[in-house]
Amino acid sequence: MRSNGRRRVMLAGSAVAAAGLLLTACSSNGSSSSSSSDTGSSSPSASLSAECQPYANYMGHDGTTVTMFGSILSPESDSLEKSWADFSKCTGITIQYEGTNEFESQLPVRVQGGQAPDLAIIPQPGLLARLAASAKPAPQAVSDNVDKYWAAGWKGYATVDGKFYGAPMSANMKSFVWYSPKMFSDKGYQVPSTWDDMMKLSDTIANNGDGIKPWCGGIGSGTATGWPATDWLEEIVMRNSGPDVYDQWVNHDVKFDSPQIKDAMGILEKWMKNPNYVNGGYGDVSSIATTTFQDAGLPILKGQCYMLQQASFYAAQWPDGTKVGPDGDVWAFYLPQMNDKYGVPVEGGGEFLTAFADRPEVQAVQTYLSTPEWATSRVKVASGWVSANNGVPADAYTSPIDQLSAKYLTDPKATFRFDASDLMPAAVGAGEEWSQFTSWFAGTTSTDAMLKAIDAAWPTS
Repeated sequence: MRSNGRRRVMLAGSAVAAAGLLLTACSSNGSSSSSSSDTGSSSPSASLSAECQPYANYMGHDGTTVTMFGSILSPESDSLEKSWADFSKCTGITIQYEGTNEFESQLPVRVQGGQAPDLAIIPQPGLLARLAASAKPAPQAVSDNVDKYWAAGWKGYATVDGKFYGAPMSANMKSFVWYSPKMFSDKGYQVPSTWDDMMKLSDTIANNGDGIKPWCGGIGSGTATGWPATDWLEEIVMRNSGPDVYDQWVNHDVKFDSPQIKDAMGILEKWMKNPNYVNGGYGDVSSIATTTFQDAGLPILKGQCYMLQQASFYAAQWPDGTKVGPDGDVWAFYLPQMNDKYGVPVEGGGEFLTAFADRPEVQAVQTYLSTPEWATSRVKVASGWVSANNGVPADAYTSPIDQLSAKYLTDPKATFRFDASDLMPAAVGAGEEWSQFTSWFAGTTSTDAMLKAIDAAWPTS
């Protein structure tokens, strides 16, 4: 996510005075708005309670409502709303959040129909680029925060034709395998350190005679069904062909119907389409297409499968009471390298808060959610949520999985790449690729036909 010459709001005398200045700062021309991390000559209004002083620079919008739309569902959305509860209470801005499994298809419909939300949490830069003509450039204060608190690459993911549209909200570590430490211990299995070791372990589990499959999986996600499978392919491309090929693939300089991607599909077929390996707890290979990603790992808790490849944010999907940790009910290990030529491949994703309105209260919310103060609040209420905002104190992460995620996301030896399908044009990465993968797992299309169809969906301009 990514000089801090922010315009300072001089708070003198009362919250009313602060309100007028913030209204000026948050004008519709995209000029600087204040952030809660401003320092210097500003001083909190004497009329504010101690708990509301951190939000002094966002006052003046009492009684307003800001709508927000995203793909984050309960229980994760519950912690999202808790993270801004104090801000909302103190500023009087009601943030009306709506989450849906049909976000990727519904957001364009709403935007094109004149019913756009004030703010949208967009996890695909490709979708953001598609809707940029209808979006509002981020205020200068948001841009300044990203420059100060995120690594440089993050800002580019939300920049279209030279205009910056939104601060990253989260960063997630996708290169994880969830497993049961107890099941491993009971059988004497070791966490694999290489891809070959992981495949040998899968063979051992498949042949141990107890009928428990090594892997479980699901790619169901409403109108976004198919996205987990794109992650599996991306992880393989990074490890098998390296970051340069990965980048060329994102730009369609390397086609889906190319030797490198066909080779990766062959590896994926031997892994997650292997009837001896999947789909523990649910059925045959085709059940992956109909099992939701939220439910995909639950058989691990029932002793019906050993492993699930999923991101760090899957921590929020385990039922209440599940202990996550090295000695817990579930834990995670790094999805191993195939060789040591490409460093430590790490795939990640993120979400970008993009505005479709530029009212002062909307810009106030967008600015606050770009600060380390908000990110720290979110970290504290949400296990499994990690930010690449370097203003978040390391000790704010208290859950083991968040600490493990941060370790890989900040590893200087890591070869980090953003989720490829999220970077591709929306018609491809959030469209044809998802549907083709769903058909591929359901057994209704071949690999060759699938790859050709995805290439054909690539926009010509």
